[in-house]
Amino acid sequence: MRHANLADGPELQRWSAHPLDPVIIIGAPRSGTNMLRDVLAAVPGLATWPCDEINYIWRHGNLRYPSDEFPRELARPEVRSFIRTRFHRLAMRAGASHVVEKTCANSLRIGFIEAIVPEARYIHIRRNPIDAIASAFRRWRAPLSLSYVMRKARFVPPSDVAYYALRYGANRLHKLASAERHLATWGPRFNGMDAMLHRATLLEVCTHQWQRCAQSAERALRVLGAERSCEVDYEEFVSRPREELQRILGFLGVPADGITMAAAVKNVAPTEVGKGQHELTETELRVVRRVLSDH
Repeated sequence: MRHANLADGPELQRWSAHPLDPVIIIGAPRSGTNMLRDVLAAVPGLATWPCDEINYIWRHGNLRYPSDEFPRELARPEVRSFIRTRFHRLAMRAGASHVVEKTCANSLRIGFIEAIVPEARYIHIRRNPIDAIASAFRRWRAPLSLSYVMRKARFVPPSDVAYYALRYGANRLHKLASAERHLATWGPRFNGMDAMLHRATLLEVCTHQWQRCAQSAERALRVLGAERSCEVDYEEFVSRPREELQRILGFLGVPADGITMAAAVKNVAPTEVGKGQHELTETELRVVRRVLSDH
């Protein structure tokens, strides 16, 4: 079996004649990134991976880096080749003109992403922070879904399996021992998150996590400008999904008729808007607002 950390040079060279047109969805955790990816992938010519996200692929070659805030220098030639090969492979197998990718941790490392796929275009989806943070707060304490884990595990590079298996076991044991019954880690890992988990409440960490992702993404995408990045408001999208999808496809230069767009957004509804206000107590809402106002 070919070792997974090889650069895939010949394979990449063979497929590189096929143009690579990545669409990178950027958003803080629980901001509607999954919904947006599924809608786009329902449009002919657009394809994505059959799992929640591919952080395992993005981290290959930098497995033990302590956070997801990758500096650009980590995009070494062998790392770049490995990741680009995975994009090319999916595009060729799916017969797709665009590969849609959503990994929330990418909010923290757009410079690194640029070094890997400089031809990418970005769709930045933003959601009301109270709703997003309340949803993330639930996910940190959610029960195990074996089917969810197995869908993602298919894309762990073979040489990284042992590392992730040990981390996964430790994460679940931490949840059992934790006073707040939460995982040791969940979602994008910002610099200093582990230390913060020892001195702050889980809700404070969730709020910092949302804020770090949102601010990092906004700074990086502002530099790229409107030609490379399309801004989407979650609340607007779920209220007017067909019109918003048409606008996004126009940005990407992807044609689609009314029937196709209607089918792609048929399950989109504004049922989650404002939910965080009801899920968090008044005390918890004050904590979130205090942390947000402090930064």
